[in-house]
Amino acid sequence: MEDILRPLAVVGAAVLITLVAGWAADRALRRLDARHPETPLWDLLRRARRPLRVVLCVAILRGGYESAQVTRGHETVVGQVLTLLLIGACAWLAIRVAAALVESGYARYAAGVARDPARLRRVRTQVTLIQRIVTAAVSVVAVAAMLLTFPAMRAAGTSLLASAGLLGIVAGIAAQSTLGNLFAGLQIAFGDMVRIGDTVVVGGEWGTVEEITLTYLVVATWDERRITMPVSYFTGRPFENWSRGDPRMTGTVFLHLDHSAPLDLMREHLEELLRGCAEWDGRAWSLAVTDTTPTTIQVRALVTAKDASDIWTLRCLVRERMVEWLRREHPYALPRVPVADAAVRDRRRKRPQTPPEAEDIGPGPGSS
Repeated sequence: MEDILRPLAVVGAAVLITLVAGWAADRALRRLDARHPETPLWDLLRRARRPLRVVLCVAILRGGYESAQVTRGHETVVGQVLTLLLIGACAWLAIRVAAALVESGYARYAAGVARDPARLRRVRTQVTLIQRIVTAAVSVVAVAAMLLTFPAMRAAGTSLLASAGLLGIVAGIAAQSTLGNLFAGLQIAFGDMVRIGDTVVVGGEWGTVEEITLTYLVVATWDERRITMPVSYFTGRPFENWSRGDPRMTGTVFLHLDHSAPLDLMREHLEELLRGCAEWDGRAWSLAVTDTTPTTIQVRALVTAKDASDIWTLRCLVRERMVEWLRREHPYALPRVPVADAAVRDRRRKRPQTPPEAEDIGPGPGSS
């Protein structure tokens, strides 16, 4: 009977202490969050309550499994398993706490510079990459700690340290592209080259940066496709970033019209049209003839908007409304294509041709 009650008591005590401690910690974080609503740290720390419970439960079991005497003859194996679980749970808890601290710092910074979206996107990109670096570093340390719990790995530690330089050189050569992308990701994050939310043009594709990792970058195109590119592409090739400093943009609309187009009336109509468009930011507009040919003139309408999305909508709207207005009010201003009369061309084609030599030959012998 004692062999059954003792392990049940140990496990039950571990679970009970874990539940009580977890509830108390969650209650304390709730109160702190209610007292300090200006900072989201305490609410973010509540995300770590699950790994905290796992750490507490495994730690209690690790310390009291020997007294349960249920693993006679297998104490070493059970202790090793519990140690590995404890290291993994501690790494999980450390990652959650680090994420909460970074997110809290970003939230407080964003509240102070909410009117500067460019700076906000830059910090968001850096925060995202910092979280990934912390996660990778904690994971590597946790795996190394797990391996060092094995006696064979501890005995081989000296030889591993002695050959670390050679292994580092070999690994660097073998993973040259991966390391290049890793350092390129750090350069992008802290060099302010491209940020999450930027409007970019890469490889002839227009889209928005959706995700940046240490090795690749995802661009969401306007037609909902996703282009995944290595981050080294952005450090080794030129690309267009339409929202790096100021997202405001200037767009152009070209119209090919007849020489008789009423330019003054077109300017008046363009100004009236822009005043009724929510996409126009009111900064500037113009209409001018930029080129001419023997049959048409090229008219350029220049408009401005607050970002790339609005400038595209505004350009399409101006193009449609101007063409519709010209077709309805001034159809003579639209370009004309001269064509020849098909009937006259057919009559000329059917007319009999006189041989050129017949014009120089006189009357033949015997003619009267």
